[in-house]
Amino acid sequence: MASAAEQLAANLNFSAFAKAEDLKKRIWFTLGALLVYRLGTYIPLPGLNPEAFAQAFQQQAGGILGLFNMFAGGAVERMAIFALGIMPYISASIIMQLMTSVVPTLEQLKKEGEQGRKVINQYTRYGTVLLATMQAYGIAVGLESGSGIVTDPGWFFRISTVITLVGGTMFLMWLGEQITARGIGNGISLIIFAGIVAALPGAIAGTLELGRTGALSTGLIIMVIVIAIAVIAFIVFMERAQRRLLIQYPKRQVGNRMFQGDSSHLPLKLNTAGVIPPIFASSLLLLPATLAGFSNTTDLPPWATAVLATLGHGQPLYMLFYAVMIGFFAFFYTAVVFNPKDTADNLKSHGGFIPGIRPGERTAEYIDYVLTRITAVGAIYLIFVCLLPEVLIAQTGIPFYLGGTSLLIVVSVTLDTVAQVQGHLIAQQYEGLIKKSKLRGGKRGR
Repeated sequence: MASAAEQLAANLNFSAFAKAEDLKKRIWFTLGALLVYRLGTYIPLPGLNPEAFAQAFQQQAGGILGLFNMFAGGAVERMAIFALGIMPYISASIIMQLMTSVVPTLEQLKKEGEQGRKVINQYTRYGTVLLATMQAYGIAVGLESGSGIVTDPGWFFRISTVITLVGGTMFLMWLGEQITARGIGNGISLIIFAGIVAALPGAIAGTLELGRTGALSTGLIIMVIVIAIAVIAFIVFMERAQRRLLIQYPKRQVGNRMFQGDSSHLPLKLNTAGVIPPIFASSLLLLPATLAGFSNTTDLPPWATAVLATLGHGQPLYMLFYAVMIGFFAFFYTAVVFNPKDTADNLKSHGGFIPGIRPGERTAEYIDYVLTRITAVGAIYLIFVCLLPEVLIAQTGIPFYLGGTSLLIVVSVTLDTVAQVQGHLIAQQYEGLIKKSKLRGGKRGR
């Protein structure tokens, strides 16, 4: 029999959405905040020669700058005040997650609940300022090294660039927190989502233009559209997939009453690591090409030139390293964010146990065994989704805009946002039912 929440979810419709005034306010606030973000990506840094910078960026578009430009919504290509984007905050968050597993003090803070989380978030903000300052200074020095990019190089340009870029990142961090608190969805994820999706109409128009001019056949474009829809459906299925472990709670006596034992499930996501493995793998693989692009390639030794050629997009060695790194980071990040021993200890402290498994160490070993198996399946899924666009680009030559990493981000954020919208609608229906029951109770009392 369906639960009350499932019955309410089945009854959701546009009339329920029209009555949800608070939800509509949250959606309008989210759209307004994302519009402010998009406007900021078009405000350039002061003291730059736009033509010279555009020419220099085109030479590095295939490296790590192209990846950052995608996450920043094109702000790097225009060298706008939001050129750093939200990536310093994400990097600081990942570093803090790793440190909470290594540093005992931070691990204890993590276990202190809401108060400890606030302290860790404050440390994350400090780390964001530090990382953003270092990256902004590196960008300022890199811009000065280019010929004719900076109109008036010097310390004034460096300081103004650092202040502008760091201020832009901190504003985006604050904007993301406001979206999370007063809007719909995770604000940080939505900012990245908006940056990726903003360039999608132009990419689609460019692909259709290639089809109109005959550079791409109509059959090939239709085939790619069908493959993209199938991959999106596959990602939705895999991102929602879970391995549920049955948890049993024993009978308990409260006073003179004996309560029957309850049962629940421990959900283990198939892809616990999310989009972190493809992001790390892409960044590390694109780093050598980016460094070589900043230097003079004619001065490189022959072996370095050969390595760079084999690490290019579509090359077999690039595919192999990409797959291996995704698999490694999938297991590594899952081990960081999910601790089977802590989960087993929590179950034991609350009296829960897995049927047929002894509580404590045996439960931790069993959870680790199951988690390892499903993480292997999740890693294979990530490798397939991320390598498929690379293979299609190498074989067909069609200019894909959405790679595996960006496609994962777009689908995951969409699923999370839709789930939160549905949650608000269900909460509103619950409130309506409670008000009706109170009115009926009041009438009966009379």
